[in-house]
Amino acid sequence: MKYVSTRGDTTPRGFSDILLEGLAPDGGLYLPERYPRVDAATLARWRAAADRSYAELAFEVLSLFVDDIPGADLRRLLQATYTDAVFGSREITPLAKLDDGVFLQELSNGPTLAFKDMAMQLLGALFEYELARRGEHLNILGATSGDTGSAAEYAMRGKHGIAVFMLSPHGRMSPFQQAQMFSLPDANIHNLAIEGVFDDCQDIVKAVSNDLAFKRRWKIGTVNSINWARLVAQVVYYFAGYFRATASNEQQVSFAVPSGNFGNICAGHVARMMGLPIRRLVLATNENDVLDEFFRTGTYRPRAAAETHETSSPSMDISKASNFERFVFDLVGRDGARTRSLFAETLAREGAFTVTGEEFARIAGFGFVSGRSTHADRLGTIRATWRRSRRLVDTHTADGLKVAREFVEPGVPMVVLETAQPAKFAQTICEAFAAGAAGGDVPTPTVPPALAGIEARPRRFTVLPADARRVMQYIEAHAG
Repeated sequence: MKYVSTRGDTTPRGFSDILLEGLAPDGGLYLPERYPRVDAATLARWRAAADRSYAELAFEVLSLFVDDIPGADLRRLLQATYTDAVFGSREITPLAKLDDGVFLQELSNGPTLAFKDMAMQLLGALFEYELARRGEHLNILGATSGDTGSAAEYAMRGKHGIAVFMLSPHGRMSPFQQAQMFSLPDANIHNLAIEGVFDDCQDIVKAVSNDLAFKRRWKIGTVNSINWARLVAQVVYYFAGYFRATASNEQQVSFAVPSGNFGNICAGHVARMMGLPIRRLVLATNENDVLDEFFRTGTYRPRAAAETHETSSPSMDISKASNFERFVFDLVGRDGARTRSLFAETLAREGAFTVTGEEFARIAGFGFVSGRSTHADRLGTIRATWRRSRRLVDTHTADGLKVAREFVEPGVPMVVLETAQPAKFAQTICEAFAAGAAGGDVPTPTVPPALAGIEARPRRFTVLPADARRVMQYIEAHAG
């Protein structure tokens, strides 16, 4: 399996090469030359693997994408990553039935209480393995709107040969999210609070990654979902969710996914392209509805920082969805020149682009539909879900549930991907029940013992302006 860039660089690269590289040299994102196809016999074998363990299913899926790591080593890394000790149960991603036809796939039982742990724990193990194999060091540069940062830092803390420089929008994460990141004492972890919004952080990561001389000199890698290894690890739980929601491989399933940076739902797109019987991929945004606008109109129009709303589902307060380019590449027939023209030229020049009518018509063939959720919707969904199913959900998952219910079809299970645990957004949970609790039935978000009192711990972080050069200077001064 070789990988090429969405912007036309067809130089074939192996999985281990792009694992450490992040963006392609031409500024594009890596995708496999072709998606491996899963036939009926393979799907049956994978259902059996899923019954054995999540790690075994992950090995079956990832083996199709990773052919430059010995199978025994890959299986060992997966078995060490996906354990009940780390994720709280043998199932790793348990499926809970909420009501008729609607299910919740638990993805937030890892160490940082967010779905990002599902891929990030493996990415940390893969980085350490490959760096040891090469005798190299890596300086990881990342951007977070909330959960990616803590998931990356918990996965990389104390790892040999790795330093982490994580950018976050100053003052725009929940108090719990800030505490998770900034309270880590590990010397290889550097938190940079950027004076701006998440898109400013993401722009800096891309600017540094596109400075090839700096990138090579300082061995810069990425943990954001622009890194293919992280995205492909997420493909696994779509297969796991499908097998748990169905009795046979003749059935179809729809998945609803809260979406900001398009990485999580892009993994679902990959699974569907492989042949997983997905009926619909339901994309849910919050008030920052750039992606919903595209799937309704065919126009992609990122907003400026001043137009990016600060909401109660902050991990989705994103205007520029960095993984969206991967889907557009497939939408335009894997035409790298066309993709480059849209993203590197039209978008850069005009601030937006619109796909052709023929290209827009193809969206339905990829199974995508979309919808939008507001703060009032979140509060109402949190309350209604508790009363109906005795299940407390976080604000992002509430966005997914709200939009999911607009697309439920008889006979097709709707699996909503859980984003995080409610304790990370306790203030909004309390607001939801203060605004409409009946009979004193008010649930309390619980914090795992290991994270109790985290918001009172000392914090380590550095505030910097939204300036790529200042971040590069910081890296030069602190790189391993």
